[in-house]
Amino acid sequence: MSTAPVIAAVDGSDDSGRALEWAVDAARRRAAPLRAVHVRQYAAWGQADVLVAGPPDAEGDPVLDEVRALLRDRADAPTAEYVAVEGVPGAVLPELGADAELLVLGSRGRGGFASLLLGSNSLAAARDADCPVVIVPRPGREVHEGAPAAPGPRVVVGLHADSPDGAGLEFAFTEAALRHARVQVIAAYPWPAQTWPAPAQTVPPPVDQDAVEHETRSLVEGFLAPHRERHPGVGTEVQVLPGDAAGHLVAASARAALVVIGRHRRRLLAPARMMGSVTQAVLLHAACPIAVVPPAPPAE
Repeated sequence: MSTAPVIAAVDGSDDSGRALEWAVDAARRRAAPLRAVHVRQYAAWGQADVLVAGPPDAEGDPVLDEVRALLRDRADAPTAEYVAVEGVPGAVLPELGADAELLVLGSRGRGGFASLLLGSNSLAAARDADCPVVIVPRPGREVHEGAPAAPGPRVVVGLHADSPDGAGLEFAFTEAALRHARVQVIAAYPWPAQTWPAPAQTVPPPVDQDAVEHETRSLVEGFLAPHRERHPGVGTEVQVLPGDAAGHLVAASARAALVVIGRHRRRLLAPARMMGSVTQAVLLHAACPIAVVPPAPPAE
C-alpha cells in the first residue's frame, strides 16, 4: 500500500467534481489514501502566499462536507481525509504535492474567465508541483484523430528521442499496469528537415526521411527496453511520426485513458521551473486527462 496520498483539489465546481472522481479511482488502484483539499482564497490582498494549516476548520467547510456526502456510501471509496487551507491557490496548490503520490485538479475552477481552456491555478500546479499532476479536462473537447490505434485501453506518452524523459516513461508504464492497458508511445521527429550550408559551402545533400525515421525508432526502442523489462505485462505500441509532437499527442488523446507528458528540466540560464510549448498545447487541447510528470532529480 502506498502511504503517500492522492490529493484531489476541490472547490465545489463541476470541474473539481470530475477531478475528485478521477482521484478516487487513482487512489483505489494504488491502494493509497485520498486527501480532499479545499483551498480558500484570501479575502483581502496583501496576505502572504503561504500554506496555513488552519483555521479554517475542515469540519465546517461546505465544499468538504459535500465531498464527504459523496463518498460516505460508496463501496469503492478509499480511506479519505479532508483538509481546508487558506492562501492564494496558485501558490498553495503546488505546495500540496510535496508529500503526495499525485495531485489531481480540474482544468478550471470557479474563478477566472469562463472562456479559458485552462485555469491559472491548474497551470501553476502542473508547472511547479514536486509530484505528478493530473489535469482532468471538461468533456466535449473535439480532436482530429491521427493514425489509428489498436483497440483496448491505452496510456499515451510522448517521447523526445533527443532528450528522453525517464520519469515520464516510468509513470506511463506504471499507470498502464494499474489500468491493464497498453502504452502507446508517440515519438515525433522534425520534418521537413532544415539544413543550412555554412558560408562558401555547397548546399548539403537532402536528408533521407526513411533514415531519420529508422534512427528515431532505434533510439526509442533502446529507451523503452528497461521499462519493458520492469513491466513485462504491459504491451507497447510505438508510433514514430514526422512533424508536430503536440498535434500528434492531442490526436492520440481521443478515447485514450491518459496522456503522459514531461515537464522541462531546469536550465542554467533559466533556473525557474518551466513547461515547454508541447506540454502547454497538450494541456489546452487533449481530450482525455493529462499527467504532467516532473523530471527525476539529477544524479549526484
